[in-house]
Amino acid sequence: MTFDEIRALVRDLPGPDLEAGTAALERQNQLTKPRGSLGRLEELAQWIATWQGSSTPEMRRPRISVFAGNHGIAARGVSAYPSEVTAQMVQNFINGGGAVNQLSEAADADLRVYELDLDRPTRDFTTGPAMTEEGCARAMAYGMMAVEQGLHVVCLGEMGIANTTSAAALCTALFGGEPSDWVGPGTGVDARGLARKAETIAAGLEANPGALTDPLEALRCLGGYELAAIAGAVAAARLARTPVVLDGYACTAAAAVLAKLDPRALDHCIVAHRSAEPGHALLLEKLGKQPLFDFGMRLGEGSGAALAIPILKAAVACHTGMATFAEAGVSGQAH
Repeated sequence: MTFDEIRALVRDLPGPDLEAGTAALERQNQLTKPRGSLGRLEELAQWIATWQGSSTPEMRRPRISVFAGNHGIAARGVSAYPSEVTAQMVQNFINGGGAVNQLSEAADADLRVYELDLDRPTRDFTTGPAMTEEGCARAMAYGMMAVEQGLHVVCLGEMGIANTTSAAALCTALFGGEPSDWVGPGTGVDARGLARKAETIAAGLEANPGALTDPLEALRCLGGYELAAIAGAVAAARLARTPVVLDGYACTAAAAVLAKLDPRALDHCIVAHRSAEPGHALLLEKLGKQPLFDFGMRLGEGSGAALAIPILKAAVACHTGMATFAEAGVSGQAH
């Protein structure tokens, strides 16, 4: 794929199935409860129906996809952990030892982990673009291929040492402000580490002026292979009419690239949680997204998205399983 092809694809993304959404709303209004009494669960059921294209949504096949990539800027000391931890954590996921493994099992979800050339990290973006256009587009295509037909929801996450710095750099390029507005502790850096992250981002923006002019250039210059793959997966899920759950800061920053290409590009996405990374709250405000919960989490690896699955299952169960007033022989609201 080329960037021009990706731009054309985003321009032509399918819209919502409004008939399915309307039918779902009509069913909600007939269920044995006061209208709106299940709050966000009702909204979620209608949202799932709208994007699955069915008034009777399903949540039997949830998929958690975690993309892993390494970043050249890790060598600048922007993370509390060395870059080899990325591959070590991927192996931990494979062995079933990560938090996302436990959350996936608890949610009865299918977990897949995708490695993106961990032996060859992106370039240090303070010296030029992190990726070539070909490399970035290839990573996006890889993410697209990870989305299969027939899934009921795709929950996206990432693993990549130094990727909160990359995410903060992306957000600075896409939405403006100072690097200090967007950086946070990530894996647990101290005040000096925060300053180092902000300095790295400032140097990256200076070295890549094109990142300020085009969202895909921002991704290429300041992002990472795993972030590009997430953007590709979001686009592919839209083509497949599959709802998407975004995890935390880095994952949402990757998806934000598409939102800057087309404001409607993330309509099929919800954000699972508000990360403890301070930049995430600002990013959610920019995107107009209300997270499902705020548990003070900042782990990444799809953990928050995995935790959202039982909520989605509950929304669908209430929507499809509850009796209507007529079925239950219960009197409806008096007029």
